[in-house]
Amino acid sequence: MVDPIPHGTVHQTPRDLAAALGVDPAVLALWAGLTPLGRNEFICWVEDAKQPATRLRRIGRTVEELQEGKRRPCCWAGCIHREDKAPGRWQRAVLVEGKRREGG
Repeated sequence: MVDPIPHGTVHQTPRDLAAALGVDPAVLALWAGLTPLGRNEFICWVEDAKQPATRLRRIGRTVEELQEGKRRPCCWAGCIHREDKAPGRWQRAVLVEGKRREGG
């Protein structure tokens, strides 16, 4: 069986995000129309949420941003988990080094 929800380059589409995308066939088509890197950015953004309420907001915002024609999440510095591209200076300082200080 073929997975009906396309994934990102590094991250797999989590079930809760896939469920939200699958509610509306038009939204699912928008998701499928993104590049794997675009999907990866949205997935990483959702999975980076520390609180369940934040995760839910980001899932809802993902659907909204797709409907608005956005191809990457608003205000997201980018996935630091990609092996094909090293994090930029800002990403290292804020996302990578910041997580180490937080213990994450």
